[in-house]
Amino acid sequence: MNYATGIFFSMCIAASLVACKEKTDLANMANQAAELAQTVAKKSEQVQQAQPATHEFDINQVPLSHVALGDFPYISLPSGYMSNGEPETKRFARFPFWVKGQAHWVEGRFYLVNVYPENEGEYSPYEVRKNLEAQVEQMGGVKVSEEQIPYDTVKSWGDEITMGFIKGLGDVYSTSVMANVYLVRRDDGNIWIHFAQGTTQGGIIVGQEKAFQQTAQLLPASEMKKQLDSAGKVALQVKFATDKTDILPDSQPQIEQVMQLLKDDPSLKLAINGHTDNSGEAAHNQTLSEGRAAAVVAALATKGVASTRLAAHGYGDSQPVADNATPEGKAKNRRVELVKQ
Repeated sequence: MNYATGIFFSMCIAASLVACKEKTDLANMANQAAELAQTVAKKSEQVQQAQPATHEFDINQVPLSHVALGDFPYISLPSGYMSNGEPETKRFARFPFWVKGQAHWVEGRFYLVNVYPENEGEYSPYEVRKNLEAQVEQMGGVKVSEEQIPYDTVKSWGDEITMGFIKGLGDVYSTSVMANVYLVRRDDGNIWIHFAQGTTQGGIIVGQEKAFQQTAQLLPASEMKKQLDSAGKVALQVKFATDKTDILPDSQPQIEQVMQLLKDDPSLKLAINGHTDNSGEAAHNQTLSEGRAAAVVAALATKGVASTRLAAHGYGDSQPVADNATPEGKAKNRRVELVKQ
């Protein structure tokens, strides 16, 4: 082998060694990348397994408040804002507070106020929200959700929302409703606050949880007969749909007792008199009371009571039996009386 041939041979060996080393390095890099990918996938799987499948709201994660509070509803409107009419209060109702994509139904006492600026064109939802959040913080509460409520979901809630809280819920006729929800967790009843921030007005709903306490008692036929014999009339707390003449299902047992009363005494004739509280206009209350009395007569007629034994009358809010200035008084005034003929 001459000198030139040796140099060439040496260069070939060196090139082969370099090529081999590059292949080895590439193979090592590929192996390392594969190992890294496996590690990342394993870590991701572990994280997914550690997290819950759904992010459900856990009320126990909200701090408990022991702040001394004033009177319900605990909040006030900021300077420069007012309610359009008197705020509404409900001694017992229920409302779906929208939290993490779900309706969290709360039963208890409620307050509803529609927020308007004192001067036209000066409504600022940001200002109202900041003031509300400051009050919630002082109460020891937190914001738990700020989400859009799907319109189809609002529609599915039906008349219960339409007749009770539709104003405070916000512009349900838009594509969606933005709901800011706050919670003050307390041992004496959690306080929930819903704020619908419209562009020209807002709605605030405050609900404090409390257990249902039955106030209307079922009067058996024997007790109704006793009062009719002694006083000539007896008051029934028959319940109707809000501002409607539809008798609610839980009042059907009372209707059955009236039916039994008439069955026990075939000669008995009754005037069914409807009465309301003084909420709303007198003319409307008059029409409502007449319709509710007629609804009771119709319910008895469908069970076979002869129409000649019943007469329906409405007296609106003209014959109160209690003070309309209190919720308890209003409840007593909303009644149906049976009057012996």
